[in-house]
Amino acid sequence: MPIDRRTLARHAALALTGGSLLSTLPRPSYAASRAEIDAQTNAALTTLRGMPNTAPLFERAQAVLIFPRIVSGGLIVGGQYGEGILFRGNERQGYYRIAGASFGLQAGAQVAGLAMFFMTDEALRALQAADGWEIGTGPSVVALDRGVQANVTATTLREPVYAVTFGQEGLMAALTINGTKISPFNPV
Repeated sequence: MPIDRRTLARHAALALTGGSLLSTLPRPSYAASRAEIDAQTNAALTTLRGMPNTAPLFERAQAVLIFPRIVSGGLIVGGQYGEGILFRGNERQGYYRIAGASFGLQAGAQVAGLAMFFMTDEALRALQAADGWEIGTGPSVVALDRGVQANVTATTLREPVYAVTFGQEGLMAALTINGTKISPFNPV
């Protein structure tokens, strides 16, 4: 059966309505404990520090938000969820969730880690000032793939936030961050 614009618009509206309804549901019962998040984030931090070309990011960042495990999946309508910790230096500043929904030509599932390097105090304040920060609003986020990371030096870092993915496993093409929301939370 061919899909026309009207049918596609109807499906998009249903997906958006469904996504809105999902966001009003109680928090997932599969949330990790504080100890699990701490252990996973510490392991991710070790991995990130061992990656080539992340040293300039760590040296210049005002803070680093690490999500060691973001689970993504979808078939036309997709979603992702993860939990992590914001570090300022070696000090924990708080626990955060990342969640989002997407619509489009997608199929598969994956697990990946994400580190967000906040290079300016203004970008960090934008994250901390709101009850939730939607990526794509506020400070710009530049996703660094392996090729771009190879060219990162202390003198080329000019954007407010850099995002680095790591440890991808699964069958989706990439971890999408636009349209996702990052919110503080207090794990048990």
